[in-house]
Amino acid sequence: MTAGNAPFSLLADKIAVLVYQRRERYARRGYNTLLNAVLQWKDEWTQNGFAGKGDDGASMETWQRNLYAMVIVQFVMSIAFSTMTPFLPFFVQQLGVPHGSSVEVWSGLIFSANFLMAAILSPYWGYLSDRLGRKPMVLRSTLAVAVFTAAMGFSQNVYELLAARAIMGALSGFSAAATTLVATQAPRERVGYSLGLLQTGQVSGAVFGPLLGGLLSDWLGSYRYVFWVTGLLAFVATLLVVFMVQEHFVPAREASKRPSLFRSFATVARERQLLPMFVVLFMGQLGIMSIAPVLTLYTASLLGENHPHLGLLAGSAQAVTGIANAIASPLIGRQSDRIGQKRVLIAALIGAACFLAPQGLVGSYPIFLGLRFGLGLMLGGLLPSANALVSKLAPPSMRGQAFGLTASTTFLGNFGGPLLGGFVSSAYGIPTMFLVTAFLLFANACWVLLAVPRLAPSPARATSPLTQQGKHLPQ
Repeated sequence: MTAGNAPFSLLADKIAVLVYQRRERYARRGYNTLLNAVLQWKDEWTQNGFAGKGDDGASMETWQRNLYAMVIVQFVMSIAFSTMTPFLPFFVQQLGVPHGSSVEVWSGLIFSANFLMAAILSPYWGYLSDRLGRKPMVLRSTLAVAVFTAAMGFSQNVYELLAARAIMGALSGFSAAATTLVATQAPRERVGYSLGLLQTGQVSGAVFGPLLGGLLSDWLGSYRYVFWVTGLLAFVATLLVVFMVQEHFVPAREASKRPSLFRSFATVARERQLLPMFVVLFMGQLGIMSIAPVLTLYTASLLGENHPHLGLLAGSAQAVTGIANAIASPLIGRQSDRIGQKRVLIAALIGAACFLAPQGLVGSYPIFLGLRFGLGLMLGGLLPSANALVSKLAPPSMRGQAFGLTASTTFLGNFGGPLLGGFVSSAYGIPTMFLVTAFLLFANACWVLLAVPRLAPSPARATSPLTQQGKHLPQ
């Protein structure tokens, strides 16, 4: 317990003693649950306080401050990544690509280039984070996004736009850097909660980014201005990291000395308990992203292509999933610390499959919207639980490298999912794609059950002398 918590500790002691002295009177009135809650609150203040330590030796006050700062940075960076989504095809067309399929092809190629390059180079950045520290990698990624997003606004043809987007993907790797920093500084029993809160920032930014991009493009009258404003936002995120995030990094002696992609896979492959997690993340992201290219078309089939608000309602079908994800991520992350990440991951995958399968069978937009919201709630437990398992299964000296490889598998899922969704939808219909995606998620849950090692839930918080003496009242 820190000195700053002493007044709170004394207050908690007095309240707990007062409650315990009057326990019999309160018990007769049926207040047992309330009494135990007060005593448990006292335990948390007096025993745990803010004295926990993360794997990097950061005090609780430091890791909490870093966590909140990184949630803000994650929110801003997610906005930067997603502002171009609504108008990218129109900007490609404006650069000189003729109407027709070529615009679609170039839009898809430019959109996917970021994920492909990030998948290739993320392990290298993960290796450097184990050698140089987590904060420098976050700074490198935010600055790269700021510079090359602004550079896209100066593109004179699609080749320059493609090059800027590809270089940004190669140099960024922000998600892996942010996840590694938060996971290594949070105490072991708060990793799930911390990563869930971080994902809330990511999903919230991804929901808000396309809306901001559309509004700015209409208001400013030029797509180029949107790229420049977005680059400025990413630069502000860089300054936030510089002044708000603290790190006391000491490289481990056994840190890997082999930075190449295949050698990184070989190094992490020695930790056999980690290998199943790469399949989990790839399959999960492949299933989630496979719906992306056909979601708008399916919404149009429910509402009619001539619906006056088709664009808004199609965007709402995407946004409602992100909103539910943002709501559920920290709540599920907190519970996963108590009951175990493997259980939560299995439940989230099965729940997501159950909400996905009926989406291709409904004929009502409100029901479809409700199923999309339920899907978002389930997805809120997927990535935080998976990343928390990676953090706990990987040795401390390899966590940056492990998160770099998990980022690669996630990016490969982002790259392959839309390709799979487009092929299956064109060959067998969009409703079939929903069923295929649900099957992928259910198969992934079975894989987690059979292949992922089970870890004991985080140890319970220390109890007060009242609790140790068995003086909590029965429920």
